[in-house]
Amino acid sequence: MTDIAFFRLPDGRAWIGHGPFESLAHMPSTGGAFYINDFDLSDPKPWKIPTKLEQVDSARLSQSASFNTAEAPFIQWAKPATEWFKMAFRRIRREVLAKRLVKMVPVLTERGTIVSGDPIFLLDRIMTAPSNTWGYARIEGNQGFVGATPELLFRSKDHQVETMALAGTAKPGAQEAFLQDVKEIDEHEIVVRYLQDQLSPLGEVNREPRDLCHTSKLLHFQSNLTVKLSAEADPDTLVRELHPTPAVGCLPREDTWLQRLKEYRTQLRVPNFFGAPFGFVEPGDSHLCHMVVSIRGISWLGAEAQLPSGCGIVGGSAFDHEWRELRLKRESVISMLGL
Repeated sequence: MTDIAFFRLPDGRAWIGHGPFESLAHMPSTGGAFYINDFDLSDPKPWKIPTKLEQVDSARLSQSASFNTAEAPFIQWAKPATEWFKMAFRRIRREVLAKRLVKMVPVLTERGTIVSGDPIFLLDRIMTAPSNTWGYARIEGNQGFVGATPELLFRSKDHQVETMALAGTAKPGAQEAFLQDVKEIDEHEIVVRYLQDQLSPLGEVNREPRDLCHTSKLLHFQSNLTVKLSAEADPDTLVRELHPTPAVGCLPREDTWLQRLKEYRTQLRVPNFFGAPFGFVEPGDSHLCHMVVSIRGISWLGAEAQLPSGCGIVGGSAFDHEWRELRLKRESVISMLGL
């Protein structure tokens, strides 16, 4: 039975871990471990230690993953219904306009049937994903998920932490209008302020100017932040402090709204990998930890495939605009994975 985890850095270096995996509550001191959890962080032992770990390139990946005879999957996608998502959108926007809520991210999932081929083949597509993305995958038997995300939750080494706000979306051809879009800028700055507030107790936070991120046929606002830690903060602490950011969750990040978000995700049948932290600690004792937000991917269980996309609802949100954004995000994943 297939039992693998996979992580690829923007510089092209990639590792594949083969199971069975040992599960630990805390990051091992020797590295070479994957952090795999769901959106609700329900796994008390999210650190997965593979029986065998190897660094791979595209040529070695197919042999390592035992998919050299696999064919690319062909998936018949069904058009998503609007009813439940529209209901969630209206309720969230009503709370935002009443100023009880600043932002929330509902998720729409397009579903399909795997007619032929094997999703494990998509690991090869992840290896060639855009160079400003992080590839991730977890495959167990007839189920799993794969993706290439442009969103870094954090990268930590010693006492230095890097993170980013990635929020606001448009087509690349709409760059001039996007740069002046008050709603998209506001949505982005909400995430920036959240990260600054969460990280400032740990040390001095430095923010770079807001910039543009071009990736997978989409355009985003991106702001990079760094902090030199004055207090101890291991990766497990950082995950608890930062996840979920308003880019995939809600603000305020209070129990009431987190529970409401969970209810919407349940009603909309969102795959539990989507928006969750996924990480990798490089082998050795450097404690170099890469933790990303698992968006821009698909999941499957048997022959059923899921393609989720989310959008941030703020005061300036309009349903038609958000519906188009959701479609653009799903189309970018389909294009990237060659589906």
